[in-house]
Amino acid sequence: METLVLEDDDPASALLRYLSESGSQSLVLGSSSSNFITRYISEVLKTILEITVQLFMQSELHAEVERLQQELHNTIVLYKQTCEELICTQNKVELLSSECLEDVRRVNDALEREEVLRRIVAEEKAKHLEAAKEVEMARKLLDKETRERVEVLSQLRHPHMVLLLGACPENGCLVYEYLENGSLEECLFRKKGTPPLPWFVRFKIAFDVACGLAFLHNSKPEPIIHRDLKPGNILLDGNFVSKIADVGLAKLMSNIVPDNITEYRDSVLAGTLHYMDPEYQRTGTIRPKSDIYAFGIITLQLLTACHPNGLLIKVENAINNGSFADILDNSVADWPLAESEELARVALKCSRLRCRDRPDLEAEVLPVLKKLSSIAASSVKLQKNIYSPSHYFCPILQEIMEDPYIASDGFTYEYRAIKAWLEKHSISPVTKLKFPHTRLTPNHALRSAIQEWKPRVSFSSS
Repeated sequence: METLVLEDDDPASALLRYLSESGSQSLVLGSSSSNFITRYISEVLKTILEITVQLFMQSELHAEVERLQQELHNTIVLYKQTCEELICTQNKVELLSSECLEDVRRVNDALEREEVLRRIVAEEKAKHLEAAKEVEMARKLLDKETRERVEVLSQLRHPHMVLLLGACPENGCLVYEYLENGSLEECLFRKKGTPPLPWFVRFKIAFDVACGLAFLHNSKPEPIIHRDLKPGNILLDGNFVSKIADVGLAKLMSNIVPDNITEYRDSVLAGTLHYMDPEYQRTGTIRPKSDIYAFGIITLQLLTACHPNGLLIKVENAINNGSFADILDNSVADWPLAESEELARVALKCSRLRCRDRPDLEAEVLPVLKKLSSIAASSVKLQKNIYSPSHYFCPILQEIMEDPYIASDGFTYEYRAIKAWLEKHSISPVTKLKFPHTRLTPNHALRSAIQEWKPRVSFSSS
């Protein structure tokens, strides 16, 4: 128990402060005056009540502050989340806006392309209609020209011109006679495995073609210019007689421009590049000597079996350098060098660049070719007599074989003949013995020998 004497202007406050600091749990007040004590206690209680109220209010205020702080914190967190969502939303909006702009750009580009295509379609449609009109006009004109040309060509009869058998102007078709040995191009370059043409056959082909050209150029009432003379348009019959074909591009010339005059005309060029007259290419003017240029190139090919590109310079250089023999077709072993060089010089003259410099066909070219052709014919006659070997004949058909095959009896037959024989018989037509088997073997050696022998016989007989 402690006895406390309070001396202060405000004893109640001092007492409360003491109790608060000392942590005392019970208090006994004593006084010498009851009124004083009562009054004092009353003041103390009042003070305690005020302090308690203040403490309570402070506690409430503190709780309110904490609540407000928590709300503020929550608000800040919510604000941050909202800002993040807003930023994300803005990014999405920007992305969508960018994609939308790209789509809009693509749509605009597509619309522009569509508009361009519509204009192109309209232009092409107009061009198509115009072209259709031009084609129809050209067709009518072509039909007229074709009928006139067919009428003239159907009257052509010459040993060195392919015979026109019929025509269908509506379809632009011409029907010519069939020639067994095909074109000069096929024979010269051996496209079907045929043996090389002998030199004397080549000399005669050059003469034949020149005769055919002379006939065309002297046709009446108007000269005929072939315009597409080339090895592919020279056909050979069974006796290697050459005939000029494919006169579909031939031109009937009513007004021939003199050789010493250069005239420029607007015309569509016709022919094959390496055989086309250079002056015709440059000016569009066609003359009979335009065919002479092509003839010169063909003659050089007969001698060399080379492609026409650069052939003129090649032959000129060889003659000037004394190496002409080196450029002759090496598939032929017995070229007469003097006559071959003479033929080459004539061909070079025919292939000069200017028409005025080319020789006259009848006056200058044909006499030389006729002489060379006669030399070739004489050379063949001086050779060993040509006969028909018995083994060249088919035992069944008794004809010269074209496609010889060996049967199992050891004999060689024409394929179609022995094939038909085997379908009906089982014995050999020669030995009269039964075939060991029915297999047939092609006789390539005999076939090559027959093909090499045939041109000599044909040339000699012609």
